[in-house]
Amino acid sequence: MKASTFLRPALALAAVVSACSVQSRPPAGSGDEHIAHMSPGDIQLPPASAKAGVSAFDESLPPSNNAAEARLSASPRHSEFVKIPWRPGSSDSLMAFIVYPKTANAKTPVVVVVHEIFGLSTWVRGVADQVAAEGFIAIAPDLNSRVRGGPSTVTLSNDSARKLIGGVGIPERMDGITAVANYAMSQPSAAPRYAVIGYCWGGSTTWASAINNGRGFSGGVAFYGSFPYMAGPIPVADSMAKIQKPVMLLNGSKDARIGAAMPALDSAMKAMHKDYYGKNYEGAVHGFLRAQDDPRPVRPPTPNSTTPAETQADVDAELKANLDATKDGWPRTVAFLKKNLGVK
Repeated sequence: MKASTFLRPALALAAVVSACSVQSRPPAGSGDEHIAHMSPGDIQLPPASAKAGVSAFDESLPPSNNAAEARLSASPRHSEFVKIPWRPGSSDSLMAFIVYPKTANAKTPVVVVVHEIFGLSTWVRGVADQVAAEGFIAIAPDLNSRVRGGPSTVTLSNDSARKLIGGVGIPERMDGITAVANYAMSQPSAAPRYAVIGYCWGGSTTWASAINNGRGFSGGVAFYGSFPYMAGPIPVADSMAKIQKPVMLLNGSKDARIGAAMPALDSAMKAMHKDYYGKNYEGAVHGFLRAQDDPRPVRPPTPNSTTPAETQADVDAELKANLDATKDGWPRTVAFLKKNLGVK
């Protein structure tokens, strides 16, 4: 690839992110960089049966991991699983979970909710339900449908989903998002425009959706998801130039890899006059919207580590930071969606 195809922010910014680089163009079928960078603390989620945090029944926010099942069970909104062809005329289909809002609007825009490396989990369906509560038709695709052997309503275990998702490349993700967006926009109550929000792997997929810029696409919110096309520390300008709609990136500062890349990304987006906003929440973790303030135990010290052992005070501070980030980030997301999808 020629050097002219790369944006070159200031060298100081490049140096900041050089240790956090990923390959420039993941090939079809490749895994996402998030699978590699997540620490054990990021992926050891508490069981859904564990006690939920104090935000569990705050219906102005999406549920936490532990509260998702109860929130879904109590939802007054109509939801269902649907099977959708990957492409027009294709015999292969993917599963998606769609939720309809209670609204007086004659036509309602669509929000595609893209899952993490854990697949179409109960928590992601809970987020979709919250999106519908905000006044949108929400649809969450299972982008693991092909690699798991076909569409299914059975929720995969975290480990199974993580093993499969490496086989879902960006072109296939774009086919899936296009398919579910078109399906949702074809509903009688739908408006012909959509946005994408995603988490971790789904956050990176949100960036890819902005680059793909499908028919009706109106913007994207990437939660702790990095720009998918990088040449070392430098965003690939050819891809960034294709972004035509607003993008927002929300991250937790304990995800140091994405946090370190954000200044260069911000600089590059501004240099190309793109509509972009990024925020890095101090003390919050990768996955803060899912974790929120769900209780977790103090992690045992790592053998031979020079880092001070974690204390209960450290855990409490982290949970508060996660919840604070959620309380700021979710209203920002809703405002972004309403502005760019034309909802009052």
